[in-house]
Amino acid sequence: MKNNKIGTYNFVAEPFHVDFNGKLTLGVLGNHLLNCAGFHATERGFGIAALNEGNHTWVLSRLAVEMNDMPGQYEHFTIRTWVENVYRLFTDRNFAIIDKDGATIGYARSIWAMINRDTRKPADLLNIHGGNITEYICQSEKCPIEKPTRIKIEAKEETATLTAKYNDIDINGHVNSVRYIEHILDLFHLEYYRTMRIHRFEIAYITESYYGDQLKFYKEETGNGEYSVEIRKNNSEEAVCRSKITYKQPAPEKEDQ
Repeated sequence: MKNNKIGTYNFVAEPFHVDFNGKLTLGVLGNHLLNCAGFHATERGFGIAALNEGNHTWVLSRLAVEMNDMPGQYEHFTIRTWVENVYRLFTDRNFAIIDKDGATIGYARSIWAMINRDTRKPADLLNIHGGNITEYICQSEKCPIEKPTRIKIEAKEETATLTAKYNDIDINGHVNSVRYIEHILDLFHLEYYRTMRIHRFEIAYITESYYGDQLKFYKEETGNGEYSVEIRKNNSEEAVCRSKITYKQPAPEKEDQ
């Protein structure tokens, strides 16, 4: 695998993976991105199972996805992923999303940390497996979208509140990363999605939440189809995560020749 630094994985947009517009949902795409990260890491000796033997695991810190289009129902598409940089406590992983015709329709950037499963403290990536994770760095592949930005929000009033339930909880016992994305997108009315599409979605994960936690959502519009969202839990003012979403009107559908 040392000479094959980019992972390539193929998918189909199943009917239960698309929204009422017939386009792949961002939540499903998010799951695919995280799965591809897992596949790529496992194939190179840094998967969850191998890390668990040393009582470590990966956690997603930041994710930014920028799409010009989404695969339609039954359409085949491909995700490519690679590690751009490795630092002592974090690693940068990028993705390219390619449609059925071979055109790149989107990119994603992510930041990951490796943590001790007991202490939840970051591990030194350069000391894991002798630091050979650096052998898989690929800087020749370009990711042209902006890196995850610092998200600020000044909203004081709650937009929505929900309690974390069974379907929110993942194998690590906390609310799944993608469930936050889905809950945030549910803050916008269905009618909004008839005329607007998600162009860019950013999320920064700050702390964990668990079954039974009350999640409070604060949303504000910052202009030009851009919104910021913060999730807090229970009665704390501490943020669980922050997100920024940019919506645009979709381009007209191309007619078949």
